[in-house]
Amino acid sequence: MKSLELLIERIILSSRWILVVFYIGLVAALAVYAVSFGYKFLKIAAGVFELDEAEMILAMLGLIDAALVASLIVMVMISGYENFVSRFDEASEADNEVSFLGKLDSGSLKIKVASSIVAISSIHLLQVFLNADKYADAKIMWLTFMHLAFVASAVMLGFLEKLMSVTSKNDEG
Repeated sequence: MKSLELLIERIILSSRWILVVFYIGLVAALAVYAVSFGYKFLKIAAGVFELDEAEMILAMLGLIDAALVASLIVMVMISGYENFVSRFDEASEADNEVSFLGKLDSGSLKIKVASSIVAISSIHLLQVFLNADKYADAKIMWLTFMHLAFVASAVMLGFLEKLMSVTSKNDEG
């Protein structure tokens, strides 16, 4: 019976390697998104003398938004792999060290993801406000409510993470 239990435990622990498929898929998605970013950048660069100031601001906000989304993908890939699959071997080598490797646990990852979503939502909402004449008032209202829901969720996640860290420190002490 003990050998069956050990086999089941090994299967369950080995199943974490299935996550690698998802992380490789995110790498491919990031590459596709980089191509999309390059295309957007080239369109902006080609029209730099034709765009007025408001259009240029909107275009730059689109590029910033893309950079935030790409950063979010990288953060999820790296910290997810580190937390759930395996540690990066290169993290111990001084010349290749990436400063945040091993520092993002699942709680801080949730807060960083929520913060990134709030930042991305803020940029989208700013783009909507700059083009307010193209949107119905009801749509602007709902987009604002959605953004506020993202903000409230991020604040609550931060509060809960802080509460949990204080609780775990009290349990240790």
